[in-house]
Amino acid sequence: MKQSIKEVDVQGKRVLMRVDFNVPIQDGEIVDDRRIQMALPTIQSVLERGGKVTLISHLGRPSGNGFEEAFTLKPVAERLSELLGTTVAFDVPSEASVVLRENLRFDEREKAGDDAFGAMLAEGCDIYCNDAFGTAHRNHASMVAVPRHMDGKPRVAGLLLEKELQYLDETIKHAQVPFIAILGGAKVSDKLGAIDRLIGTVNTIVIGGAMAYTLLAAKGVSIGNSLVEEELLEQSREMLRKADAKGTVIQLPQDHVCATMIADDAETTIVRGNIPNGLMGLDIGPETAISFAEICKQAKTILWNGPMGVFEYEPFSFGTKGVAEAIAEATSQGAVSIVGGGDSAAAISQFGLEMQMTHISTGGGASLQMLEGKEFLSVSLLNDNV
Repeated sequence: MKQSIKEVDVQGKRVLMRVDFNVPIQDGEIVDDRRIQMALPTIQSVLERGGKVTLISHLGRPSGNGFEEAFTLKPVAERLSELLGTTVAFDVPSEASVVLRENLRFDEREKAGDDAFGAMLAEGCDIYCNDAFGTAHRNHASMVAVPRHMDGKPRVAGLLLEKELQYLDETIKHAQVPFIAILGGAKVSDKLGAIDRLIGTVNTIVIGGAMAYTLLAAKGVSIGNSLVEEELLEQSREMLRKADAKGTVIQLPQDHVCATMIADDAETTIVRGNIPNGLMGLDIGPETAISFAEICKQAKTILWNGPMGVFEYEPFSFGTKGVAEAIAEATSQGAVSIVGGGDSAAAISQFGLEMQMTHISTGGGASLQMLEGKEFLSVSLLNDNV
């Protein structure tokens, strides 16, 4: 494990902390401040022990050619001031206890991983703290160049990053069985690496969402007008053969909620087995939802990444909701549930089940890459725990 911010002396020190304040903002107002809330324990840990923090983050996808009003972090500074109960100095040279710099991506050197930009950010700071798991898979200047320029100084993990590494690495490596993975989302190509690594590690892989239709097509099932990645059919067949050889059960939908269009007022049809031409599978059907839920309830470790259908639309939300509720029930009975970020986290929030999961990751892309077994340079640059 990596050295933690709580293990270093911060008294009288300035901590440069990379956080993930990439929050949704509309008309200058923060729509969801959870990412700010989740950074608070690390910030408060430094302040309570006599340290000061300079916070750096990005927001959205500005052009990189200078200031853009729509992507300023000023609303974040104002909200953070409220949450901390102290004034946050925003983008000005200051000896204040908390300083938040402006959006790093206003400078194109951030995404380019520019060494000189990293050196400029590191100047005047005594400790580097990475608490931004959501961008841990990006080799941007704030993630990689900065810690390189602080060689010889403490380079540590924040409490949020520490928790992510614990659950997405350590807990999975030492998972209690039955260990199941639930994978969904639009494309099987997005999850191939994760599936390949999980085969032989988990007991069962439950697959829903649009990605299931490429696998069903690979097995010779008619899928109508459902989304399919034709170029991956043979690779999918090989993956199914590998799972069978290694004793990992892959569970695919047996019935489907189908429609001709994706809309809240879409007319739906339940189809078991082959889907006729003209219809798209847009959610797992009721029989599959019950079957998947039973698998969840028997598990001791559950890893979930990706919804079971187009859950944002009410007619196609029931499969995802049913699986989420089953995971919550299993968690209440002692199972460890780890939810990947992105759409899975959004679904958990939509159904009001955040407090009933063991861990919800803050990084969709990062969590998926970690499941694939990829090493993050931004994490490897941190000091190892001694």
